[in-house]
Amino acid sequence: MSTATRHEAALEQVLAAAAAHAEQADEAAEFPVAALDAMRATGLLGLLVPAEHGGGGGGLGDLVDVTLRLARVDMSVALIFAMHCQQVVAVVRHADGPLAARLLPELGKGDVYLASVTTERGKGGHLLSSESTVRQDAGTLTIDRDAPIVTGGQHADAYLITTLAPDATSPSQVSLVYARRDQLTLEVRGGWQPLGMRATQSVPMRLTGRVPADQVIGAPGKFREIVAPTFGPLAHIGWSAAWLGAATGALSRILHHIRDAGRGQFDPSSELLLTRLARVRGRLDLVNALLRHTVAAVEGTPDVADPSTQLLVNSLKVHAAEQCFAAADEMVELVGLRHGYLRSSPLYLERVFRDLRSASLNYANDRLLLVNGALTLRDRQVHLA
Repeated sequence: MSTATRHEAALEQVLAAAAAHAEQADEAAEFPVAALDAMRATGLLGLLVPAEHGGGGGGLGDLVDVTLRLARVDMSVALIFAMHCQQVVAVVRHADGPLAARLLPELGKGDVYLASVTTERGKGGHLLSSESTVRQDAGTLTIDRDAPIVTGGQHADAYLITTLAPDATSPSQVSLVYARRDQLTLEVRGGWQPLGMRATQSVPMRLTGRVPADQVIGAPGKFREIVAPTFGPLAHIGWSAAWLGAATGALSRILHHIRDAGRGQFDPSSELLLTRLARVRGRLDLVNALLRHTVAAVEGTPDVADPSTQLLVNSLKVHAAEQCFAAADEMVELVGLRHGYLRSSPLYLERVFRDLRSASLNYANDRLLLVNGALTLRDRQVHLA
């Protein structure tokens, strides 16, 4: 029995809260507070913390299963959960000593929501460099961090913040700093009115404050050593699960509509209908196969930074983004204007379409293809993960 199955009751509570507020959250671009409250109350936020620290003891497969389920109802909620889990796993794997002893039991309770602060105005979402300085003095780090996008930043209990190491001599010497909400002064510096992903409320923020110098996750200036084995794979696996969940949920609603309320509009024996359904289902099956294979490859390799595994992880993100949006586009065409394009449709395919349009932009596909092109040139024997 998977950890996700054991947490079925908790997941059902979160799904109910997400479903009740999804339309309003999308309409107003408001954070899904009720869904987050349910995640805290049920302890679901501790899913990937090892059981010995009081957490759910889940793995990547559990992350995928839960994210898929959440995204069938609300993709924004699924992204919030998956990105939180990415932060949690970074702490689990890379915090050590007294810091790990303090943080892991707190995260294991499942009532701490962790937000990521990695974007900067001059470099966008590029993870391996920073323009933000931090000052170290008398055992503390003074943070003054301006970020154009912080998903759920107004509602987080703590943050993982990328900055230059205090003694950095190059932009690539980046540290990852843990900061509790009560250690910071938070300033929201703009609004959030996007096309899709509206309930993620990824606002621009300035975070200032002082934290103990031992709240660096991993070695100072060595964030690169966290990105390859943890940050990158967890992001691409979690995002892909959210996109796939949103698309599969949409297809399920369409199939129920065709077989029930839409019988007068659709002929289940139509060759055009059947061909279109087959193409949509084929896209989703391909993404699911690639997603599950990537999880197995990441969990089974002794070196996630190996080029073949990095190629696979990056390809997952690119293909999931492209195929899930293409599936949504085909579904709009399949059901037509009333149920594919109008916001009033109970299928809410229009929202899924908008949400999935963000997939190729969320850490741009073009950037990953450039990386994969360079990695391919280095792998003359074409080793497949």
